Amino acid sequence: MVLRLLMRYLANNEQLIQRMADSYPMRRAAQLVVSMMYRGKSIAREQGLHDMTPERFKSFINLFKDNVRKEIEGVKQDLKNKKK
Repeated sequence: MVLRLLMRYLANNEQLIQRMADSYPMRRAAQLVVSMMYRGKSIAREQGLHDMTPERFKSFINLFKDNVRKEIEGVKQDLKNKKK
């Protein structure tokens, strides 16, 4: 309850919000987000993902998750083998 009131006060404090928005870390974080968005968009165009059907996109995501999971398991096995 107290945390909620504190957060509401901070969020409604215009001067604080303006100072945070003008700070270097916030501006840099915003730049990185926009950069990643445009980079992802260009990669999607190159790979032909921007005109994908929802079913095909879902299968692509599942395949990606499976590949990441397999790679993580492979790295875990490599680490176990190096310890021995």
